[in-house]
Amino acid sequence: MSGEATEVRVEATGETVGEAKWTALRELEQLVPGLDRERVEFDVLAEGERGLLGVGYMPARVVATVDDSAGSATSESTFSNEAREFVQRVAAAIGANVTVTAIEREGSVTVTCGGVDLGLLIGKHGQTIDAIQYLANAIIRAEGAEHEIVVDAAGYRARRSASLAAVAQRSARTVANTGRIVELDPMTAVERKIVHEALKADPEVETRSEGSEPNRFVVVVPSEAGSRS
Repeated sequence: MSGEATEVRVEATGETVGEAKWTALRELEQLVPGLDRERVEFDVLAEGERGLLGVGYMPARVVATVDDSAGSATSESTFSNEAREFVQRVAAAIGANVTVTAIEREGSVTVTCGGVDLGLLIGKHGQTIDAIQYLANAIIRAEGAEHEIVVDAAGYRARRSASLAAVAQRSARTVANTGRIVELDPMTAVERKIVHEALKADPEVETRSEGSEPNRFVVVVPSEAGSRS
């Protein structure tokens, strides 16, 4: 569908309408390279309620749309439709009320979820959303496709990646300064890979994964103490 305009739509939440709009823009920028922010249109679904002492809090919700005139992405391909429908079925099965959109671009499909039940969809330490992503990729590959499926929720992947990279760097400095081994909290395979990648170029430390799923974790050690596994 090269050369045709495709409407890209994402839903996002935040403590304020402004924060929700910012999150939506970040998601659109991942889906539409070179995004012209002036072309983005917003619909405010909920203004949000701060509540009293945290009681009665409701997030602000917005929908952001833009026409991707480059036409290099499409939400109507077979693979993106299959991925979107799979995530929708899983979300419904676990009782998560979310909206789901999917965009295919250059051999990958990004499935973006929005709504008020994103915490349920993401799960503790991202275990649920990582499991959904793993299953979506397994199904697509079983059909002979080589597409990579990324399942995201209101910018969760970018925020979690930045948080894990920061934890990795702090742990590396502790190891380098004290010579002691640091064991991180249990993580999914996706998250452990982020930590390994964040520290692979650090000459003072090495990383390895230990333990058994679902409690497998990353160990940061002085560079002479062992090799990354």
